[in-house]
Amino acid sequence: MFKRLFRGFFTVLGGLIGFEAFDLTRYLLSKVSNPAMQEGLSRSEEVWIGVFFVIIFGIIFYRIAPAFTRKSRKVADTIESDLQGISPSALVGGTVGLVIGMVISYLLTKIYQDVITQKSLYLTITISLYAVMAFIGCVVGSKKGPELINMNSSGKRLQQTKAAAEENHYGYSAKERKSQRVPKILDTSVIIDGRILEIMKTGFLEGPIVIPEFVLVELRHIADSSDGLKRNRGRRGLDILNKIQTEYGIEIYNTDSEKALKEIPEVDVKLLKLAQIMKGKVVTNDFNLNKVAAIKGIPVLNINELSNALKPMVIPGENMSVALIKQGKDHSQAIGYLDDGTMIVVEDGRRQIGQTVDITVTSVLQTAAGRMIFGKLK
Repeated sequence: MFKRLFRGFFTVLGGLIGFEAFDLTRYLLSKVSNPAMQEGLSRSEEVWIGVFFVIIFGIIFYRIAPAFTRKSRKVADTIESDLQGISPSALVGGTVGLVIGMVISYLLTKIYQDVITQKSLYLTITISLYAVMAFIGCVVGSKKGPELINMNSSGKRLQQTKAAAEENHYGYSAKERKSQRVPKILDTSVIIDGRILEIMKTGFLEGPIVIPEFVLVELRHIADSSDGLKRNRGRRGLDILNKIQTEYGIEIYNTDSEKALKEIPEVDVKLLKLAQIMKGKVVTNDFNLNKVAAIKGIPVLNINELSNALKPMVIPGENMSVALIKQGKDHSQAIGYLDDGTMIVVEDGRRQIGQTVDITVTSVLQTAAGRMIFGKLK
């Protein structure tokens, strides 16, 4: 119904433009023709020619209406995507520039209003002038508007910064406060892991927490898996996600409005693309995802790296007690673990498996997957 109404309106608009084109053509011919040719057409002939112009332009606009509608939708989508990257100050500056351009156009029309007596020519020049001045006003306003706004507010910001510095010598700067608002995007692995909930409880994770909808979908698929282990991991992830929502009121982020994500099938690639769009950080414990993010220049908060950083330091030559629980890769090695899960490899400890022994640390190997301690029996 709406398409038919729009097509009818477009046809009527074409007829009006056709009549204006006929009127303008008749006016121009009257100016360039000699007096003998001006009397060549009768009134009825002019009417029929005018009707012909109206019908031709109406048919043309009727035919191009569907194509114009499709093009308008594409332009509207493009404008919507472009507006997402425009700052509010640029938008305000462009609006002010548009108004100023329209005012200037109105003043300029007063100059030639009494000179051009032909209505069609006057209307054509006026519309063109308004369009050009409005475009120039928008461009100049959007480019220079933010600078003018920043100049007006720079004095106030400077005073506020000085006042804050006087009150608190250790206060954060505006840039530091802004960095705290960087979105933290959780991936599937870190939700299943569960430690993210405890980290959030400590208050060390600042800024908005984002849980994309496609992460929830992947968790649901894992929870419905036929593999028992994967099914348990998926259900645990859903339980952790439910606790995060209940305790912190975090809503699932709907990514349907992000057109750039629709054509991407892989969840990890979607996650990195969303981080680029939102200019946020990915929170994960996935080693491979961490590597890909580093290649693309996307900041990552790795839970495993945080865990390794919080483990107590062990120095070669230090003595400690450890319970040996199984055999290592080599025939003579034995394996034990600290309370935080750090693996300890003891040389020549195979015969003491099942006992608690004293060892001397010989070396410490730090990897992206964790830390390993090597030692020997005292």
